[in-house]
Amino acid sequence: MALATRTVRKPSRTRTVWDSSLGKKTVMAVSGLIMLLYLVAHMIGNLKIYFGAGEFNRYGHWLRTIGEPFMHYEWTLWLIRVVLVVAVVAHATSAYQLSRRDIRARPTKYVHKKPRASYATRTMRWGGIILGLFIVWHILDLTTGTVHPDGFQAGHPYQNVIDTFSTWYGNVIYIVAMLALGLHVRHGFWSAAQTLGVGSRTRDRALKTVANVLALLLTAGFIAVPVGVMTGVVS
Repeated sequence: MALATRTVRKPSRTRTVWDSSLGKKTVMAVSGLIMLLYLVAHMIGNLKIYFGAGEFNRYGHWLRTIGEPFMHYEWTLWLIRVVLVVAVVAHATSAYQLSRRDIRARPTKYVHKKPRASYATRTMRWGGIILGLFIVWHILDLTTGTVHPDGFQAGHPYQNVIDTFSTWYGNVIYIVAMLALGLHVRHGFWSAAQTLGVGSRTRDRALKTVANVLALLLTAGFIAVPVGVMTGVVS
């Protein structure tokens, strides 16, 4: 009696790319750049708080009416949120899997120490965890109001921000997260450029300069908000 032959399916091209280290690094690079673009826009919007409650609250309302009347109220904002969630999940998943793959490839510690890496490189993993936890807290604080102090006021983002940064723990959590963000951007931008083939021996210095400037501007721009509240400039 002849045995039936079993057909083995070849993995799809998408699966093959995803399973490769280069594929995961590319996903990390693209998703990271998407989040970076959002962070730049978000920082600029946050700084509107220095123009007063009216200006900042109008900005918060505008975010919910982008694309009207073609788009329904908050549809564009929710589309942006979905893209960001996908980018965050893809970034975190590829980073975790690459990390596990790296550990499996080197089960024993090196006999000789590796060349000293930058502080940002050594803290990328912990920085990612800090930022992941911060995103959850930030949403619960200023989007849903679940952990917001002094009562969350829907439609009044200016007052909600003032409330958050009027507490010592709100300032500590935010500033620590923004410092971690700066280190993450500094290393991540340069790494993304290498993965996407933009980097070269002649461009490395320029890319590192851009990474440093971006990290500094984002960190300073975001931290300027709690500092403004703490010093009474924003009240």
